[in-house]
Amino acid sequence: MRPRFRAVEDEGRWAVLKVSRFVCVMCTVLGISWPAMAQRPSTLDMTCPDARAVVSRSRGIVLGTGGSTYDRFVRDRGACEVTEITIPAYAPTRDTADCFIGYRCREPGRGDRFDGF
Repeated sequence: MRPRFRAVEDEGRWAVLKVSRFVCVMCTVLGISWPAMAQRPSTLDMTCPDARAVVSRSRGIVLGTGGSTYDRFVRDRGACEVTEITIPAYAPTRDTADCFIGYRCREPGRGDRFDGF
């Protein structure tokens, strides 16, 4: 009977080790990714001209637009997929509730004009 209890004890130790390893891996992943998530610039911290300049300097950039919301903004159609078109993008900034800062890419829908092609 003694070996049976020993096997149960060993299984318990292995379970603890597995849980410990999982917790360590998750802490490492979160520790690495958390600063990257925190570094997303927010349009609410910029003036309208500043936000427009940030988008203009980069081909495409992901900006926070308030709280936990964000979107990808581009300066022109060259940053979109071949099948996508651009639509004007407005975002709230520190000084303006609806500031034109660039464009968003999206797949064309019914009734879209294709003057830009």
